[in-house]
Amino acid sequence: MFFEPNALYHIYNRSNEMVFYNRENYLFFLNKVTSHIFPACKILSWVLMPNHFHFLIMATNESCKNVNEAHRPNLQLLSKNIGWLLSSYTQAINKQENRRGKLFAHNTKAKLLWEDTYPLSRSKRLSGYEDYATTCFLYIHQNPVIAGLVKKMDEWEFSSFKDYAGLRNGKLIDRKLAFEFIDLDQKDFLKQSEYLLSESILKKIF
Repeated sequence: MFFEPNALYHIYNRSNEMVFYNRENYLFFLNKVTSHIFPACKILSWVLMPNHFHFLIMATNESCKNVNEAHRPNLQLLSKNIGWLLSSYTQAINKQENRRGKLFAHNTKAKLLWEDTYPLSRSKRLSGYEDYATTCFLYIHQNPVIAGLVKKMDEWEFSSFKDYAGLRNGKLIDRKLAFEFIDLDQKDFLKQSEYLLSESILKKIF
């Protein structure tokens, strides 16, 4: 993964098996996100699912800082921290489940959704990559419903939807920044969050 400052990315990874076995596993993972991902970028939305996760983030100068590792001279801080997060979580799950090997079968992906001068002008907000950002934002929150885990988005504990819906005051997300990029009305957020997503646009966020 390589990041540019002030660009939006969809970060995701999926396992071929269970990743989160119980509520404590989700909370343990989020604690590591708070310690190592939150300080290295701005998080606009997130969801943890039983076998995968999604984050919509804005990279910052801190994200892109070179960590100067001899065997990986171009390694950036955010990439390193994501790798550390998954490695340390895998070790914990391996111990818990008496298993060995990788927990995530694939490398973590970071799909560039938007890259331009920040902040956005209104003309920029209404065209181009920001449509992908809105789609990604909605998709992340709709994921538990799409997967049949819950009937309503606010029933899933492990996403940022509750924070935007005013049901929880989570500290991971940057609400103000999100609404500068996401084409949703804060006053009508709950209704607009249920918008049906275009399959053709969905393909472009991966």
